[in-house]
Amino acid sequence: MQLPLIVNKCLNTEKIILLRYLFKWLFFAVLIGILAGSASALFLVSLRKVGIVFQEYSWLLFLLPLAGLLIGLLYEYAGKEVAKGNNLVIDEFNIPKKVIPFRMAPMILLGTLISHLFGASVGREGTAVQMGAAIADRFTALFRLKSRDRKVLLIMGISAGFASVFGTPIAGAVFALEVLALGQIRHEAILPSFLSALLAHFTCLAWGVSHSAYSISIVPDFIPLHIIYVILAGIIFGLTAMLFTNTQLFFSNAFKKWIPYSPMRPFWGGIIIVLFFLIPGALRYSGLGLDVITDSFRAEMLPQDFILKLLFTAFTLAAGFKGGEVTPLFFIGATLGNSLAWFIPLPYALLAGMGFVAVFSGATNTPLACMIMGFELFGMNAGIYIALACVTAYMFSGHTSIYSSQRIESPKHAKYLRLRNKKIIDIS
Repeated sequence: MQLPLIVNKCLNTEKIILLRYLFKWLFFAVLIGILAGSASALFLVSLRKVGIVFQEYSWLLFLLPLAGLLIGLLYEYAGKEVAKGNNLVIDEFNIPKKVIPFRMAPMILLGTLISHLFGASVGREGTAVQMGAAIADRFTALFRLKSRDRKVLLIMGISAGFASVFGTPIAGAVFALEVLALGQIRHEAILPSFLSALLAHFTCLAWGVSHSAYSISIVPDFIPLHIIYVILAGIIFGLTAMLFTNTQLFFSNAFKKWIPYSPMRPFWGGIIIVLFFLIPGALRYSGLGLDVITDSFRAEMLPQDFILKLLFTAFTLAAGFKGGEVTPLFFIGATLGNSLAWFIPLPYALLAGMGFVAVFSGATNTPLACMIMGFELFGMNAGIYIALACVTAYMFSGHTSIYSSQRIESPKHAKYLRLRNKKIIDIS
């Protein structure tokens, strides 16, 4: 008779602990969700207005070098400690040193809007993630939280920013859990991450902000032969993700080598970008390119679209312009997938949807978040195609990442450690 009483007492004790845990993180989720969601709403509204201005006054492109110099000077003399952007957030999670300076939020917001106003080929996810993380980390000192709780807060800030800027709350929550370390998920942060993502998403919607909508009109029945087609496409998407990461790293190293004074990098980079944009039709690759992404689900794209966007974006970000890589990766993946329809017998809209999330999966090492994003954006009908493409791209992108601070806690294959150790021995 005593055993049921003991078990019941233990359960009651755990329930009390869990309730306290729930209310604690729900409290922070409300704060972070409302603030980060509102920040994303302000950013998205401002970004659309900036995009309209650039479309009406495309001559602003010729001022891109001066805009780059302004961004470079701002970060050199007012935001040097936050210049690492997303990598700073990841570093503070893995090796905590000090609270992320709040200036990261206004600095990245201003830098991104300036970049887009003058036609730079950059994205927007970096802005939302950095704003969310900077906002969330404010509560570390305010409530005197311990290191373990601070890590949960940072995950909540990332999930809130990502979810609200793309309108994908579940993917945003999983992305924050996956992106910080390859092969490791902090399970104690799962509930807080989902709460903050959902609240940030609905806050952004409450401000009247809408998100881009995409659809895959034709999804054929999945048959065994399609496994080969999807794996082939996934391999190409993964290699493209690796190419983007390595290209950006190459340009970044070149800028650092040839232009030691960092504010001059976006200036000279801006001059080269302007020269490239003088080529007829090249303005197609400026800004976010949302129109091109939408068109890739409706009609055949130019076969060079994906590689030109890849080069423009990698060069622009390496030069020092601000924004993010994710939306350009959507562009690269969607247009590449569309072009693969020439030799992979699947509907081009389906291939575009697969590429949209699969290239992103390979470039960030977040396959679960990307397949969920595919479900949220395109529906479950294409789910099996999207899931297989994402995990294949993830495997074939290697151990590269657009986030250089991302740790490798569990490699993608057992031989990676052997290869890495061999390189260390060869170098020594």
